[in-house]
Amino acid sequence: MAKLECMVASPEGPIFEGEASAVVVPAADGELGIFPRHAPLVAALGCGELRIAVAGGEKKRYFLSGGFVQVLGERVTVLATEAEPVEELERGAVDAELADLAQQKPAPGSPLGDLEAYQQRVRKVKVRKKLAG
Repeated sequence: MAKLECMVASPEGPIFEGEASAVVVPAADGELGIFPRHAPLVAALGCGELRIAVAGGEKKRYFLSGGFVQVLGERVTVLATEAEPVEELERGAVDAELADLAQQKPAPGSPLGDLEAYQQRVRKVKVRKKLAG
């Protein structure tokens, strides 16, 4: 059976490197499934869950936000702005972060850029909360 070489990295360093039978990334416009012999592509990443199917049916799961994915030949390269293993997400910390954000909500009449940045932060924390279980 054909395999993909998969590499995931963030500004903090490498996150995962190994063989995979399938990779599902949160593209900017929806989930993108990548299997062996996939057509070459480059796509922007959104915010969501990265799933990597590795040997023996095991799945690696990561919270991902921003960046790019490249598929070239049998190699998938994920360069993420933010990446964190799902098993390291702590529900209590995510809940506290969401509560803090509720206190920081921009006042009515704030500049549109401030409101959009706030909404993006809230979306990221909500995705992290969902993945934390």
